[in-house]
Amino acid sequence: MLHSAVKDSLLAGAFIPAHPLALNEDRTLDEKSQRALTKYYIDAGVGGIAVGVHTTQFEIRDPQFGLFERVLELAMEEIKRANVPDSFIKIAGVCGPTEQAVQEATFIKETGYDLALLSMGGLADLSEEELLHRTKEVAKIIPVVGFYLQNAVGGRKLSYDFWLQLANIENVYAIKIAPFNRYQTLDVVRAVCHSERVNDIAIYTGNDDNIVIDLLTTYRIPVNGQIIEKQIVGGLLGHWSVWVKTAVHYFEQLKKHRSNEQIPVELLTLAVEMTDANAAFFDPQHDFKGSIAGINEVLTRQGLLQGNWCLMEHEKLSPNQADEITRVYEDYPHLHDDAFVKENLAKWKDA
Repeated sequence: MLHSAVKDSLLAGAFIPAHPLALNEDRTLDEKSQRALTKYYIDAGVGGIAVGVHTTQFEIRDPQFGLFERVLELAMEEIKRANVPDSFIKIAGVCGPTEQAVQEATFIKETGYDLALLSMGGLADLSEEELLHRTKEVAKIIPVVGFYLQNAVGGRKLSYDFWLQLANIENVYAIKIAPFNRYQTLDVVRAVCHSERVNDIAIYTGNDDNIVIDLLTTYRIPVNGQIIEKQIVGGLLGHWSVWVKTAVHYFEQLKKHRSNEQIPVELLTLAVEMTDANAAFFDPQHDFKGSIAGINEVLTRQGLLQGNWCLMEHEKLSPNQADEITRVYEDYPHLHDDAFVKENLAKWKDA
């Protein structure tokens, strides 16, 4: 069962960063910086943290690295040390075929996480029916967040009927929509609205290319002669792992404005600015090859990481990506939180 305070926070809409991985130059785990990142997010006012997800690098599970358990334990230790409120949402990524997913779900539950973000990536050999069976098996162990992952980073196109059936699975409490595609995003919203559990499912954006618009939009879906209203209430985003203090501020502003009948036009400009910044971080020009290194580069410039290294040597900044990150830094000074990080970095890095 999902803790009532966590459920209420999840349904109301929370700011949840996808936690990166801190490495030394030799690609071993930098525990001090890993802990510092978690402290940074908590002090910046996030509503939860997602660890062991794409931004954390799926390879932490590979036997050659063996970092999955330790990375999740480090985040949980810092969460407990910070005495976060009961409403703080603790999410861990779960991957792989059913047997692996069940093992990971068991571990994260024992470690203290509230929900499993269940990736569908890398499972092209499984049918939609088999993916639903896998979801049900994980949901027997721990509450689940469904995950529509974009094709460019290992996801696949999934049908409206798949999402309708997934939304009807007991112990599924949210769906992260990250196909970077308007049509597929709408498929999920419609499916949830037509499901029997429409009021029990929180929809979160993972569309880092469309964050502000997703969070401002109210969907009105006709269902059996009635209009069902549904919002994308929060975000679980790799983009939200950087410039976090200011992003939390803007998220709170968006939550206030979306209940109004009139949306300030400057928020549409903000939407474009955030998308432009995301393009620098996520590297869509090169099919997102530099997305993880790009996030790490920003954190390195702020002093939170020692370098932008990834576990796999081929994961690195693309040509001109560093220049693009410099450009958005200069173009949108109101989006970064360098002053906040500088003020607190020594405290977060203190062992």
